[in-house]
Amino acid sequence: MLVPDTIIKSYIVTEKAANLSANINQYTFKVAANANRIEVARAIEKLFNVDVTRVNILNVKPKLKSDRSRRGKTGTKSGYKKAIVSLKDGDTIEIV
Repeated sequence: MLVPDTIIKSYIVTEKAANLSANINQYTFKVAANANRIEVARAIEKLFNVDVTRVNILNVKPKLKSDRSRRGKTGTKSGYKKAIVSLKDGDTIEIV
């Protein structure tokens, strides 16, 4: 079993993630590659003291990028696993 600190890597700060958290009470996190829905839900509940109602997991695929320092040869931007967590009404996560 993974420790909650190792499951949740970071909070994703994008315009879409901000709209989800403000309007629908859903929060987006970058999570460990070997974590599943149950482990993510338990980690969020333990770290932030909230009730999780649903967890959606997405695998973000790596993207090809042109590397200017290597004369335009393509490299890859690393992929990651993303979790969108829905909370019970009235619960919020304060992210500073």
